[in-house]
Amino acid sequence: MVEVFSGRTLLNKDGDFVDPEEALRNKVVGIYFSAGWCPPCRDFTPVLCDFYTELVEESEPAAQFEIVFISSDKSLDDMVEYYHDMHGDWLALPWSDDYKHELKQRYKITAVPKLVIVKENGEVITDKGRKQIRDRGLACFRTWLDAAEIFQNFKA
Repeated sequence: MVEVFSGRTLLNKDGDFVDPEEALRNKVVGIYFSAGWCPPCRDFTPVLCDFYTELVEESEPAAQFEIVFISSDKSLDDMVEYYHDMHGDWLALPWSDDYKHELKQRYKITAVPKLVIVKENGEVITDKGRKQIRDRGLACFRTWLDAAEIFQNFKA
C-alpha cells in the first residue's frame, strides 16, 4: 500500500495521469522537493537523472525505485519547463495539488533541493538522499532497499 500518495493522482513526463497505487507499489520512493529557480537544484537534478537511469532504465530487472517530484516552482509553466528540460523519466505531483504543502510539513522541508527516501507507507528511510547519492552513488540504493522491507528482485 502506497499510503503517502493514496487517493492522489500523479503525472508522468508525457502529462498522463498515473495511479500511485500501481506506479509505486513494492518500490522504494524518492520524494524530490526541487525547483527550477534554485541553482543547487539545477546542479543536483542531472546527478539524480543519472542515478535513476542506471537503476531503473539500465538495470535488468529494473530496480524497485521511483521518484516523485514535488515542485516549489513559482508557476505551472516554470514547473513544466524545469520538469521537461532537466528531470528524468519519473513522476510528479501536479503543480496545482495543494498536497505539496502537507508533504513539505510532514517531511520538514525548509529548503530545496531535498530528496527524502521513504518506504511504501511513507515512513522515512533517510532525508539525506541527495548527500548519500553524491557520497555513495548506486551503493546507497541497496541500503534503502534493505530498510524498505519490500519483496526484492534487485541484484547488486
